[in-house]
Amino acid sequence: MTSNTPELVEREIRIAARPETVFRFFTDPERVAKWAGTVLALDPQPGGKISFAMSEIHAGSGTILEIDPPHRLVHTWGWDEPNHPIPSGSTRIEIDLTPDGDGTRLRLRHLGLPLDAVHDHTVGWGYYLGRLAVAATGGDPGPFEQPSDQHDTTAAARS
Repeated sequence: MTSNTPELVEREIRIAARPETVFRFFTDPERVAKWAGTVLALDPQPGGKISFAMSEIHAGSGTILEIDPPHRLVHTWGWDEPNHPIPSGSTRIEIDLTPDGDGTRLRLRHLGLPLDAVHDHTVGWGYYLGRLAVAATGGDPGPFEQPSDQHDTTAAARS
């Protein structure tokens, strides 16, 4: 059964890099590509468009609603595929970065998801935030794979 009840995915991890560094991994196309996919458009200002292909498979897009470097980024999001149940711009992603010693506490909230999409997005965000934690510290997160429950690497990144 499909539900249209908007739901939330919330993830929090610690990354061993300063907020200024982590923030650039959301706003610099070359850095985004290291952990999230191919950037198709990224205009880091309110009203700016954001669009990229995640894992080189699924293209998604949205609009930046709020940007406060290096602390907060809020944008809409959805998939550009025809008839997708989460169309472009239909959900909201909030990213908050707070200093945590010599690192950063990243809190991500993805709001407005259909109930039946919460599990896949929880797993997906776990996979991608794990990749971000590696890339932001100068590491190589490796090739993209299809996110699965086995690839939820944020548990290892939490402290």
